[in-house]
Amino acid sequence: MSLSEVVSRYVASKQSMGMRFHTESRTLKSFCKAMGDIGIADVQPVGVQSFLAGTGPITRFWQRKHEVLRGFYRFAVARGYTAVSPLPARVPHPPRAFVPYIFSHEQLRRLLDTSASVSHPRSHIQPHTCRMLILLLYGAGLRIGEALFLTPDDVDLTGGILTICESKFYKTRLVPITPDLIRELAGYAKRRAMDHPSQPDARFFVSRTGAPLTRQTAENTFARLRVRAGVLRHDGSRYQPRLHDLRHAFAVHRVVSWTQEPVRTKRRNW
Repeated sequence: MSLSEVVSRYVASKQSMGMRFHTESRTLKSFCKAMGDIGIADVQPVGVQSFLAGTGPITRFWQRKHEVLRGFYRFAVARGYTAVSPLPARVPHPPRAFVPYIFSHEQLRRLLDTSASVSHPRSHIQPHTCRMLILLLYGAGLRIGEALFLTPDDVDLTGGILTICESKFYKTRLVPITPDLIRELAGYAKRRAMDHPSQPDARFFVSRTGAPLTRQTAENTFARLRVRAGVLRHDGSRYQPRLHDLRHAFAVHRVVSWTQEPVRTKRRNW
């Protein structure tokens, strides 16, 4: 049986159990493309090793690809599609754990102040949109994808609630927001409505042309912004501060704030 046919059966089996399996499916399709149009029994260990290694150093992506292939070959061997797994017997040690960057309050102010610098006519994102995105990611602790997929209907300014639909692990949740953030969102929503009248399927964050703001545009804009604001890390990390690190900063600052609040003793009612 061909490799691609067994992959199709494996993906169908997983999805029949209620799993979306989209990321794993893409990895397996890439594996099929790398191996070529061959039978599953003809896959050689050297080819698998080459697919896992890629073109750069060992990263956590190696581990993710290995986990997907390990599940696939468990399925294939158990059902008799192949006798053995061609996966390498030795798995390299994972790279050093990534350490998120925690912005200071002063750095956050610099980022917000510098957001006005994205006002170039060729920029895909307007300054007030850039500023609001940073405020929301930090103020509500959202993931970048969650913020970009918000629609105006998901932003309840009267109730002070954000509806995050089908986020990580395909769950929906409600996120309360502070009065200060509500005021900022209300100001942005008013300006957005003037610049780009809403459509039924519109996104809350839009580009200069009114199209949905993409993650690539947001990430690229933030990369230029952090350089202009002088918010860079010098600890040898492979990554500079990211938009997603605003979520980490939100969590850390919130916990620190709790620990610094004075302990309130409650009088017992007898």
